[in-house]
Amino acid sequence: MTAKQKILIIDDDPDISELVSLNLARECFDTQILNDGTIALRTCQEYQPDLILLDLVLPGTTGYQICRDIRQISDVPIIMLTSKTDTFDKVLGLELGADDYVSKPFDSKELVARIRAVLRRYNPQSGTPNAADCKAVSYRDLSVNLSNYSVTYKGRQIDMPPKELELLYFLASSPNQVFTREQLLDHIWGYEYVGDTRTVDVHIKRLREKIKDHPLWSIATVWGIGYKFSVREE
Repeated sequence: MTAKQKILIIDDDPDISELVSLNLARECFDTQILNDGTIALRTCQEYQPDLILLDLVLPGTTGYQICRDIRQISDVPIIMLTSKTDTFDKVLGLELGADDYVSKPFDSKELVARIRAVLRRYNPQSGTPNAADCKAVSYRDLSVNLSNYSVTYKGRQIDMPPKELELLYFLASSPNQVFTREQLLDHIWGYEYVGDTRTVDVHIKRLREKIKDHPLWSIATVWGIGYKFSVREE
């Protein structure tokens, strides 16, 4: 029997957290509710969730701080729940390592759909894909595989959230082609994503922190336009 995927709900509003937990239980998820953000890190280590739903406004701390602390020890997917709608708040959450952002009030079905979408990216279907179905691109000291969501850089496996990996793969699979921020936002996040093009800049910054420029390739900024994966001949 397949084990249930575990969702940690960190929200100080008992009505919201109980409602979310009930809806997730109906979808066959195992849930744990945490109303006190000060013990979030310890609870995360003990419960070992597959995904975290994290409210931004919490007693004794903030969702931003919790996200920052968790990212020091884990790449577990994080979806932020908040009543804040400012672009700055969304960009800050993404920059700290959140994978998605859902504004309150939210539709329960949409929340479940977003959870499943993020989990699919982190846990692609097991099994070896056929060669024709394998989506991978390789350069000297870099391999990006979209089929199993893995990145190898200078012989080491690099952990990164799905959106970062998808962005890297999209750029690397079209070498030297320039894409605007709007094109990248549309392709990676989808036309229904209501966001700011700075979201792309945040993810490019995080990619560059993990994948440094190589003599034969780099993630290049095309000023006034967008980005490209620049490839040079040996």
